[in-house]
Amino acid sequence: MRTSGIGEDDVVLEVGPGLGSLTLGLLEVAQRVVAIEIDEILAGALPATITEFAPDRVDSFEVVLADAMRITDIPGRPPTALVANLPYNVSVPVLLHLFALLPSVKTGLVMVQSEVAQRLAAPPGSRTYGVPSVKAAWYADVRLAGKIGRNVFWPMPNVDSALVAWTRHEPPRDMDQRDSAHRERVFAVVDAAFAQRRKTLRATLTGIAGSAMAAENALVAAGVSPQARGETIGVEEFARIAACLAQPAHG
Repeated sequence: MRTSGIGEDDVVLEVGPGLGSLTLGLLEVAQRVVAIEIDEILAGALPATITEFAPDRVDSFEVVLADAMRITDIPGRPPTALVANLPYNVSVPVLLHLFALLPSVKTGLVMVQSEVAQRLAAPPGSRTYGVPSVKAAWYADVRLAGKIGRNVFWPMPNVDSALVAWTRHEPPRDMDQRDSAHRERVFAVVDAAFAQRRKTLRATLTGIAGSAMAAENALVAAGVSPQARGETIGVEEFARIAACLAQPAHG
């Protein structure tokens, strides 16, 4: 709770509340908590947990029975923070979906598998830098916020866990392309660039550009070496490349 930095003015979104242990902690601090739970039995039991252990906070809590990867809106005042023990098998797609869906969420802290945490927070050029790193960086400044020992879980898992924190920032904007279509173009470039690791951007972007020469021209126009690899450049460079590829001269 201390690491999350939430306060009495925050509306907190929680994903995968389970039996509600974190939910109760959030309700001690936040103005309101909305929990998304995909399991019908758990979602049905959670209000009773709040009634029993935090009866004075019942009106400040709401559970939504839904798949966090498919939810399209959150009831009530827009959430300002996301604090959750994310389901490990879908943590990255859930996080990216909520980033895109909820611009009102300015800060967050999630627990994920340690390897996933490393990838989300990795800078360009590092061993774990990849698609999740770039896409998360589009939305926010992401950082590692701590390690979680296996012995706090029952039953004890076979994987390590870690906390990832972030603060939202404005996405890279180039050539006045500010719409979601621009983000989709950038993410398509990112996916293509990492589809064949250790190959040059000129090679990996040939398909999306239409030809090797078109890819090279777009890269040069974006100020990126055609011989660079996707693992070495940041989200700002990817945004410039996507903008240049979108111009008719490079299409």
